[in-house]
Amino acid sequence: MGLTGGMGAGKSTALVVAGELGAATLSTDEVVHELLATEELRDLLVERLGRDVAPQGSVDRGAVAARVFERPEDRDWLEGVLWPRVGRKLAEWRTWVEATDCPPSTAVVEVPLLFEAGMEDFFDFTIAVVAEESLRDQRAGRRGHQAVAERDVRQLTQEEKSQRATFTIRNDGTPDELKAELSRILATIGDNQPD
Repeated sequence: MGLTGGMGAGKSTALVVAGELGAATLSTDEVVHELLATEELRDLLVERLGRDVAPQGSVDRGAVAARVFERPEDRDWLEGVLWPRVGRKLAEWRTWVEATDCPPSTAVVEVPLLFEAGMEDFFDFTIAVVAEESLRDQRAGRRGHQAVAERDVRQLTQEEKSQRATFTIRNDGTPDELKAELSRILATIGDNQPD
């Protein structure tokens, strides 16, 4: 199952909760961080964006983000470099999960740009996590991110993600409410799995 949503909506929290409920989980943000730590990606980034994106020999994600958010052609290039690699890692992970002795009934993958990257066909189901804009701004601010509106320019709106997703979770309430809603969705999906 693919899990998506805008910045500050609570995707990462929902992923943790899915794990607590017994699902195998993977964050594509973590996959990207691992990829950016490789020499191959570092060298490609330095060649394209300049030495200032890896001043100490390792990629400065903040410098990369600042650069690609101000230059759409660099953002498009970076997405073209990252998304196929993320897709391969995701396929490897899925194969690994399915090959375990006792595979979980559900595997949940957090993909912030799931629909934007055209990855929806990789998943049997998708969930969009949405929340009020003011709450999203508050959550993102706690993590030191720019205003949600600035970062959302490149993304589908919450409404668009919700319309395209199989399920939508409103994450304006308590952690217990989030867990109950996610538990209900996972049970529904479990009921619809072939034997």
